[in-house]
Amino acid sequence: MGDLELLLPGEAAVLVRGLRSFPLREIGSGGWNQQHENLEKLNMQAILDATASQGEPIQELLVTHGKIPTLVEELIAVELWKQKVFPVLCRLEDFKPQNTFPIYMVVHHEASIINLLETVFFHKEVCESAEDAVLDLIDYCHRKLTLLVAQSSRGGPPEEEECQSSTPMQELQKQAELMEFEIASKALSVLRYITDCVDSLSLSTLNRMLSTHDLPCLLVELLEHNPWSRREGGKLQQFEGGRWQTVAPSEQQKLSKLDGQVWIALYNLLLSHEARARYCFTSFAKGQLLKLQAFLTDTLVDQLPNLAGLQGFLAHLALTETQPPKKDLVLEQVGTSKLVAQDHCPLCQLLPDTFHFSPSDPRNLGAAREREQRQVAGYCQVPAAACIQPLRARPAAAGTKMG
Repeated sequence: MGDLELLLPGEAAVLVRGLRSFPLREIGSGGWNQQHENLEKLNMQAILDATASQGEPIQELLVTHGKIPTLVEELIAVELWKQKVFPVLCRLEDFKPQNTFPIYMVVHHEASIINLLETVFFHKEVCESAEDAVLDLIDYCHRKLTLLVAQSSRGGPPEEEECQSSTPMQELQKQAELMEFEIASKALSVLRYITDCVDSLSLSTLNRMLSTHDLPCLLVELLEHNPWSRREGGKLQQFEGGRWQTVAPSEQQKLSKLDGQVWIALYNLLLSHEARARYCFTSFAKGQLLKLQAFLTDTLVDQLPNLAGLQGFLAHLALTETQPPKKDLVLEQVGTSKLVAQDHCPLCQLLPDTFHFSPSDPRNLGAAREREQRQVAGYCQVPAAACIQPLRARPAAAGTKMG
């Protein structure tokens, strides 16, 4: 692996071959904790390889052993745990752990996986090896970017100084909220790398990106809200490298990395022959996309010369007639995330569901909370305080600190 080695020769291959998906009930178990440590090591080695611009054996090993779908399954499983189990633990009055680090490991697991995927998805063969799991990954990225837009409309991510709270679980909740912003930024990069392969993606994948999620319009919303930029004390700050950094006046016209990812994704989706043939340019989509003309300044085009082609496309779009919404019959592949939830998370059927439950209805709210308290013990099969198994004593492993 060159001069920068975290893993011994052959050790990386052993760790990659050992990667597997864990049922939701086993998250936090001893075997799951060991795999979390292994993923942290693989994550660090992949970053070192990419930084040194040398061969990237981690990416090659993941493709060779077909482990990209496994990583996507683990990503969705821990996201589901954070959505359905973690809030219940935070609300339990009798759950007051003195050490929340084992729970923090689960919360941080999502960040570790998306960080690794961001590093390896730069290579097109990784996207191809994802197979049907790329549908679940696109759905995941769409959820994260939608939350990012919604969060920016509410005033941006929470501040770090707001993490002071009275109980360890409340503090952990704040840390999880702060982590979500960075996870979303990583999801944006992964989505952009998927769009690099747009000409070789399946019809179902194109339909998921262009029709189901309408990613071009979502990306326009991201540029409008620009959630990774803010003003603090009259100074411009941008989210770079996992933290907010003040931008010098001479650098304020420079394109940020996240802005660049959005523009490249838009370029891929709108100027690719395959994608443009599948996308329905309705009156709404046309109105949204033409907003990009205000952002395409000469300074921006100088930094990303390929955007000159996007300028020409938008000028042509402004003169064309809009299309009625398509009603094509498409046999679309279904992602596995819903099946994973049904098989491994009975709790999901007991907790309030976004589409079938109204928390504002007083007839539902009290009953739901009572069900949560009653069923969480049955879900964990152990007392609530033991839902996450404590770490066994061992030397601290090299971990990944995002940013």
